[in-house]
Amino acid sequence: MTLSSRAAATAFASLFLLSSAAFAQTPAPAAAPAASAPAAATATAKKPRSAASLECSKEADAKGLHGKERKKFRSDCKKEAADKK
Repeated sequence: MTLSSRAAATAFASLFLLSSAAFAQTPAPAAAPAASAPAAATATAKKPRSAASLECSKEADAKGLHGKERKKFRSDCKKEAADKK
């Protein structure tokens, strides 16, 4: 390799490393604070929970259920409540 080709290769490698480092160091976009939420987002607030849902949650709490077991219990409980109607 000649001196000029080594210099070109070094320059190319340096440019490549610098450009990849610049992309790797870009900060993540900040999350918007909840206080500045637009009016349309507040209009789609969570729906009120049904009486059956609240009762099933209370039963799950009394049984000390958490995670997947709680989710399955509440699902089955709400289905049974709907069937009783």
